[in-house]
Amino acid sequence: MGEVGTFGVWLERQLRRRGISQAELAEELKMTRAGVSAWVNNRAMPRADKLTAIEKSLGLPAGSATSFQDDKPRVVDRSWYHRKAYADGGREFGNAAAFAFEADLAVLAREATQNSLDERLDSNRPVRVRFTLHELSGEHLKRFLDALRWDDLEPHYASAAQHPQKVGRVLAEGLREMEKTESLLLLRIDDYNASGLTGPEYDDGRFAAVVRRQLDSHKRSGHAGGSFGLGKATLWANSRLGLVLMNSTLSEPYEGHTQRRLIGRLDLPWRKVYGEAFAGPAWLGEPDSAPGYRGVSRSWWGDEETARSLHLERESDEAGTSFLIVGAHDAGDDRGKDALDLSDMHTKLVEALADNFWAAMTAGVSAAPLLQASVTTLRNENVFIAEQRVNPHEHHPAHARALKAYLDGETVEEFTAGDQVALVRVPLVVPPRRSAGPRSGERIVHHAVLLVTPADDSDRVHSKVVCMRGSRMTVMSRRPREIPIGTDPFQAVLLAGYATGEEGVEIASAEAFLRASEPPEHDKWDKTEELAVTYARGALSRLKEFRADVDAAVRGIVGRKGVRANGGPKVLQELLELDGPAGGRRNEGHPTIRHLDGSVDPGGAWRVEAELRLPPREEPWLLTPVAKFDVRSGSRPTLHWAELTGGENCRVENGNLLIEPGVRSARFAGVTEVVSHPVSASLAKLVVDVQRARGGAA
Repeated sequence: MGEVGTFGVWLERQLRRRGISQAELAEELKMTRAGVSAWVNNRAMPRADKLTAIEKSLGLPAGSATSFQDDKPRVVDRSWYHRKAYADGGREFGNAAAFAFEADLAVLAREATQNSLDERLDSNRPVRVRFTLHELSGEHLKRFLDALRWDDLEPHYASAAQHPQKVGRVLAEGLREMEKTESLLLLRIDDYNASGLTGPEYDDGRFAAVVRRQLDSHKRSGHAGGSFGLGKATLWANSRLGLVLMNSTLSEPYEGHTQRRLIGRLDLPWRKVYGEAFAGPAWLGEPDSAPGYRGVSRSWWGDEETARSLHLERESDEAGTSFLIVGAHDAGDDRGKDALDLSDMHTKLVEALADNFWAAMTAGVSAAPLLQASVTTLRNENVFIAEQRVNPHEHHPAHARALKAYLDGETVEEFTAGDQVALVRVPLVVPPRRSAGPRSGERIVHHAVLLVTPADDSDRVHSKVVCMRGSRMTVMSRRPREIPIGTDPFQAVLLAGYATGEEGVEIASAEAFLRASEPPEHDKWDKTEELAVTYARGALSRLKEFRADVDAAVRGIVGRKGVRANGGPKVLQELLELDGPAGGRRNEGHPTIRHLDGSVDPGGAWRVEAELRLPPREEPWLLTPVAKFDVRSGSRPTLHWAELTGGENCRVENGNLLIEPGVRSARFAGVTEVVSHPVSASLAKLVVDVQRARGGAA
């Protein structure tokens, strides 16, 4: 038998929907009105025979009074409920949580998809996330606005758009754009194999956390990527109208239903409409009649036609939620475009999903992906750009190859072939929590997984470490320190915590530690207030040590043991060397070449890259790099440079290297002139030296 409180809400709803009073039900059941009132107001629960009588009297199927099942979904006379202004005169001019994010589709894709991953229901199957851009105009737009009860909203928009603050300006621009173009852009985000918005209407649960509250993440799983409850705010931040509609299929029944739990939420600033002041948010739903919530718009169990009219229809009965952003927009992109067209938006969503979730979408032979994602674009219900499934091997081939090798157990300790994946374990020391007291237990050591593989020829960005935890969303991408110049391009992936696919106390501890080190954007592991208050002194030092150990591990895989020719046959490894001063070791006060790498190109020229080590100096260095062929007897013939280019901390002027004062290391690259070679490059050893430029400051 159900709880008293739940039964009272259910019974009151059945009476209201049928237009039957408590007194009329009491008369039908041959009992006092006070007895029925006690049921409705949660003071008592009917006996089994009375439950059967209630079902018969109200024309409900047997068992409805214990499962709280309604007879069937029906058309609801939904309305907008606007929260009244605070009695103490307080005013809010926007949702502060939404200000944490810009109106950027890439940020939206990252945050919304991470939330879906955190709610994965069946761990043996991926979460499916679909983004659908849909531009409405003409009769299609009119029908949607009618279903939305737009006439009821217009006075509130007109008042809110007059505010000079940011929210008011965005609203005004959104309304002007809709009027000018006579169109409206919707963006629907559907997830499947997710929990759905479960839980009660107002008390603790997923539904209330998303629909009713701010800064409530309601995530209990240690695998969760988010922890601040801010991610959902990106839905409203990307709506020029501050409006999001929802349709959820629940993984757990509520009020006896699982299908089409519908509601809308509108975030506006404080406003006055027809002389009455309103606080900010509003909800589209069925007017509630429960004590304490009378008149408040609550979610309703919709029919298929209503879901379709609101563009919230779902493709199957699988659990999950559809979010519809009304008036979707992007604030622009880094290429300077004021506004993105539909094609641009489609591409931006695809790229954002690929960049942030390629690892979650990568599968092994026996390991299913955590995520499947796609993007579709429509115009007035017609396909404009067909559904595009995001393929990690297409967008990040080297990264996906590395992770797949790990999932399939096909990694190596060091490279012996071009497409291999090297694996090394990197320790992360998790400090004790402050709650354990000054005499807390021993530190926990987690061994994260570092994967390194040669970069793909198509990789525009390479030689960085992509770091992740939890459900394998990219947290950050950073370049390791002190990688030798001339190192072959590589890609590295760091799997920490649950991203390793492993379980255990040390895994859970590392996951919690790294989550505490992330800001709300979840884009780095660094000092945060949560880290400082949760963990014992030295937590930040443990993170720094972890980064340093990761960098050292990368160098151990990709770094050279000595100078060698890059990319040529093995014999070339013996044909390139650093030159030193005649008679022994060079004076410590003179620049020296620290690393030198090179290869003979198809045209027969030597291509070299060098890193210089420079002693402290208050004046600039002006140096001349000299390339020579080493010969068994006689003087070394000097070669000419066909190209000489400066790198880090170095520029080329009149064939010389100019390096500013105080610089301790610099890089340059050069290509020899083939016509100056006395013999073929492959037949002689190349020697590179740096000399003080004649007449220069050095």
